[in-house]
Amino acid sequence: MTHLPDAVRNSLIARLAPKSFAPFLQLARIDRPIGWWLLLLPCWQSSALASAHQGAAPRLGDLALFLIGAIAMRGAGSTYNDIVDRDIDAKVERTRLRPIPAGRVSVAAAAAFLAAQCFVGLVVLLSLNRFAIALGFASLGFVAIYPFMKRVTSWPQAVLGAAFAWGALMGWAAAEGSLGLAPVLLYCGAIAWTIGYDTIYALQDVKDDAIIGIGSTARFFGAHVGAGVACFYAAAAFFAGAAFFAAGVGGLALVGLAAYALHLFWQVARLYAGGGPRLDGAEALRLFRSNREAGLILFAGLIAESLRLALAG
Repeated sequence: MTHLPDAVRNSLIARLAPKSFAPFLQLARIDRPIGWWLLLLPCWQSSALASAHQGAAPRLGDLALFLIGAIAMRGAGSTYNDIVDRDIDAKVERTRLRPIPAGRVSVAAAAAFLAAQCFVGLVVLLSLNRFAIALGFASLGFVAIYPFMKRVTSWPQAVLGAAFAWGALMGWAAAEGSLGLAPVLLYCGAIAWTIGYDTIYALQDVKDDAIIGIGSTARFFGAHVGAGVACFYAAAAFFAGAAFFAAGVGGLALVGLAAYALHLFWQVARLYAGGGPRLDGAEALRLFRSNREAGLILFAGLIAESLRLALAG
């Protein structure tokens, strides 16, 4: 199996799967699970926020559905992105060995694989209530345009944020059958969080992106990338706190919020210590991946508070 630069080495699934499956596992980013974690966590946070708002136990069925849906739709989105970006990927050192530009998967085979993953996502979506189903379909516009944004703007991370943060609306909608101020504020916070962590991720490609004329917030902020990430992370923590307030949620959720904010502060400190735009690519990847822990911390606080309220009630 060809190992890609940002892949997790010795992945269990990659080791167990037949060699013929390897290129498709890479298309779906199964060897890079951080992607589906970051898509999943806003869903889980929103569901847990709704449970805490209701004073109810966590909705385990919804959490399981969101897990399956996140893995499937992250894979579908990545496959679609690789089809659209195949010519660009061939020119970037970090991506030139991906299955399509390397010739290990044809565009037709990738398209068929994309359809199969979308079908799994559709089955999950249709398991939710009607409002959540309609809301889920509404996210597809951001997914469709994202791969093209780096060609026309320095802010593709904002479109990625709008797509990846959509789960912050979905978890609440699945529980309540509607939206309100709290999930909208959580969505705003998740967008800011996504822009921040994907700016760090984009530091790996700044030199190649400049050569081929691809835009990113990492290039846009330049020497001030640390300040840019700090502003978005501050907004992420602020809007998450505002969402908790709007939902009437406190207690253990606020402990989780404080720990989440401290984790984001630690990332910014490491970014400054590494010289911002001169940050080593491996360190940029490590900081980016650490956002799984950041998101889980926020989720854990909400889950703990929902359990506390359910037991007290």
